[in-house]
Amino acid sequence: MTDILAVFRSRSQAIDCNARLRAEGIPANLINTPKEANIGCGLSVKLPYTMFERAKYLVKKGNYSAFYGFFRMQTAYGRSIFGRIN
Repeated sequence: MTDILAVFRSRSQAIDCNARLRAEGIPANLINTPKEANIGCGLSVKLPYTMFERAKYLVKKGNYSAFYGFFRMQTAYGRSIFGRIN
């Protein structure tokens, strides 16, 4: 299973982004940021890979100053593989 994480440096901006994505019909959830992201904020927005392009547009439109980037999180055989999306 592949999910996308929108990682933020600000907890309040992560919460705001989650609310905006959900208001636009994207099934987004707040999660603890994985330690592999090397960000101290602690919250990220998790969304399905199928919604990535739409979410990418909405995050850019939101002009979040604390947005760090998108990361792909793949889960297979009980392990998570985490990598940045350029």
